[in-house]
Amino acid sequence: MIAVIYGSTTGNTSDTATKLQQQIGDDKVELFDVKDVGLDALEYFTHIIFALPTWDYGEIQEDWKDVWDDIDDVDFSDKTVAFVGLGDQYSYAEWFQDAMGMLHDKVAERGASIIGHWPASGYDFEGSKALTADKEYFVGLALDDDCEPELSEQRISDWCAIIEAEFAKAA
Repeated sequence: MIAVIYGSTTGNTSDTATKLQQQIGDDKVELFDVKDVGLDALEYFTHIIFALPTWDYGEIQEDWKDVWDDIDDVDFSDKTVAFVGLGDQYSYAEWFQDAMGMLHDKVAERGASIIGHWPASGYDFEGSKALTADKEYFVGLALDDDCEPELSEQRISDWCAIIEAEFAKAA
């Protein structure tokens, strides 16, 4: 089983979490809204997808802020983790996907095996904390449902195929 732990204010990230579940399979994915369960689900899963939007000028979404410091107490060394970020690459071009990058860094520092990098080509932004060191990839799936919603379905489908294979190798 894969846990998808998400936070959503406007509903876009919640909708994305549901699409991930449908794409991978209802019988393989369990959804958790971080505002309802915090990080409690982490102890029961070794395969995890974190989904969160970037707010305003590179800020963490409010439900994630409530558990942000708690992440420091979690040992991720036996967990395989993927990330999905939502953001607006045009209105907030300097901070596109920053929250995903900040969460990635916290989780990676705590020993997680990270999967699901996604090509940065095809996006139009100025800066992001979610880029890999070579700046060729995001640390997870980058979605822009504000400006490019028509691309999200295919991106989700393609990314899910990648992470399903990577989760299977990590099993």
